[in-house]
Amino acid sequence: MVMDYVEFYAPELEREQAFMGTAFGWEFVDYGPDYRDIRQAGIGGGIERAAQAAPLIVLKADDLEAALAQVRAAGATITRDIFDFPGGRRFEFRTPAGTQMAVWCKAAE
Repeated sequence: MVMDYVEFYAPELEREQAFMGTAFGWEFVDYGPDYRDIRQAGIGGGIERAAQAAPLIVLKADDLEAALAQVRAAGATITRDIFDFPGGRRFEFRTPAGTQMAVWCKAAE
């Protein structure tokens, strides 16, 4: 698995988007009122309207079920089981030390 995406959370999504655009020169694609995909940041990323403060590091895997079994066997707590989203599928977990992470894979073509 490789690091592939960073998801930021902000209760004031528009304010965060304006800051990142001005400060870093990033561009955005709107996916509804609560999510923005970040473009031209060097790594995939997004901003979601949410109260959570810590960013979510997202890993990419070719086999999502195998990745789920692997992190579970290593002692992770699954916080959100596999779910579909536009373009792929993912699950979320917390490491034994408490870091929140996710793993995704592309949708089958």
